Amino acid sequence: MSKVDSACCCLQVDQSTVAIKETFGRFGDVLHPGCHCLPWCLGHQIAGYLSLRVQQLDVRCETKTKDNVFVTVVASIQYRALADKASDAFYKLSNTREQIQSYVFDVIRASVPKLNLDDAFEQKNDIARAVEDELEKAMSMYGYEIVQTLIVDIEPDEHVKRAMNEINAAARLRVAANEKAEAEKILQIKRAEGDAESKYLAGLGIARQRQAIVDGLRDSVLAFSVNVPGTTPKDVMDMVLVTQYFDTMKEIGASSKSSSVFIPHGPGAVRDIAAQIRDGLLQANTTLQ
Repeated sequence: MSKVDSACCCLQVDQSTVAIKETFGRFGDVLHPGCHCLPWCLGHQIAGYLSLRVQQLDVRCETKTKDNVFVTVVASIQYRALADKASDAFYKLSNTREQIQSYVFDVIRASVPKLNLDDAFEQKNDIARAVEDELEKAMSMYGYEIVQTLIVDIEPDEHVKRAMNEINAAARLRVAANEKAEAEKILQIKRAEGDAESKYLAGLGIARQRQAIVDGLRDSVLAFSVNVPGTTPKDVMDMVLVTQYFDTMKEIGASSKSSSVFIPHGPGAVRDIAAQIRDGLLQANTTLQ
């Protein structure tokens, strides 16, 4: 920090440092960086050195919020001594760090109890500004400048942090459940729309199939009546039913793993089936008339 040549009474003060010179125990002068003559034989001596560099003090203060949650507030104070008030900084305070810490405790314990826990996190800058304003007013008379004040952390009790995390997790799970339910609702709606569209198209296909069958039967009856004189439409329909009956039996018998049962299964029952169909059609026509 400094070098003293006892032979020539020369003193070297390093950069960012000042030396406090006393004469017979009384404050004499502030020696700035450089080389100075210090005739010790005339009662001049160095009482001490004062650093002008920015220093940092981290203060941990335990207090309670408005909603009765105990928290530990960590404040970081950056300060430095003023060169033009070096004598005040050197002589007026015996322990600068403890003095700053006392002011920080006083401001934090007066500010945080007015806020709920969530508000304390949101208003960290306001708390830091209040601490800095109070320190600036108090420490300026002692020759110190408050460069910056930061509230670097607010630490609730471990049980409170765990509860806060559980509340946050529950809220996120609730949102996820709502989103999942909404997605399933959309899927069901789309599935129902697709099923309805599929049934509509299937109905159109069946209607067209039946229309084609009717047209084909009509054409077959007309062609058969023209080509085979003396036959009636009834004879043609009986022959078509018998043909379809044997085609059905052939398809059932062609598959070795078929589980279909055709009842009644006798060939003579085809006439009964045809009679039932005709009776149903005649009854329906009579009812409509």
